[in-house]
Amino acid sequence: MILDLAPLVCGVLLAVSGAAKLLGRRTAQVAANTVLVRVLGNGHRAAFALRAVGAVELVVAAGLLAAPGTLLPGAATALLGAGFTGYLGYAKATAPQSSCGCSARDEGPIGVRSFLRAGAVLAGGVAAAFAGTAWWSRLARDPGWSVLVAAVAAAGLLALSTDLDRVWMPLRRLRLRVFGTPLPAGPRGWVPVEASVELLERSLAWQASAPIVRSALLDSWDDEGWRVLRFAGVHHDAGGARPVNVLFALDDQATRDANPSPAVRVSVIDDRTQEVVPVDLLELSGLHKPLRMA
Repeated sequence: MILDLAPLVCGVLLAVSGAAKLLGRRTAQVAANTVLVRVLGNGHRAAFALRAVGAVELVVAAGLLAAPGTLLPGAATALLGAGFTGYLGYAKATAPQSSCGCSARDEGPIGVRSFLRAGAVLAGGVAAAFAGTAWWSRLARDPGWSVLVAAVAAAGLLALSTDLDRVWMPLRRLRLRVFGTPLPAGPRGWVPVEASVELLERSLAWQASAPIVRSALLDSWDDEGWRVLRFAGVHHDAGGARPVNVLFALDDQATRDANPSPAVRVSVIDDRTQEVVPVDLLELSGLHKPLRMA
């Protein structure tokens, strides 16, 4: 049954991710933060490559859904999964802070879930290649078990995706407001990075920087009483869109209880030249309250 339903599950997955890459409005922004920029030389080529991959995914998805009993669509899916795994491995080795670009919807560093997702595509392709019965025939023969197996597989793939992380964010913030951070302070009053991120996300500086920031936390370090948090971003100016690093600095001892509104410094650094980019965050964000900056 799993082999027979593999073309359906893989086909839907590739159709959704392929359409997002090929037709998504944020594909160019997502591509700008991937290792493709380094490999291909500029963001335009990286965006073209990402859209081309999306087109290939759509073609393979059509084959899986329309001709599930043939070998070629499953083999092509397995090759895509192997290619995704190799790409992630290369990106992790050469540009560990780059974004995955897997779904062209969200950005963030390459993690375990990215590799598991690529591995799932590879395994699903192998399973689809050995399917003996068309998925619609299997659904008609065993509707109850088929729906259950497909639902479990879909839930597993959704758990491996970062696209739904924002859906759970309000619940996570509510939990932190009610119960506080679950991470205890370390030795010598060390404050967990997660607690600093929580304070940052409550600040006006974070709201003002929202038009630029495009990733989750990529890196952090402590320096002379300051905790620096680094995020990837994209800044639009007269020269077009360019990748930047957005650095936030706040008191490394600040906590929700001791200092719920610490001063926050914001710096925008060009990712290619490493020069400071002058940005008026108030004007950019439309916020008219003065930022509290140190």
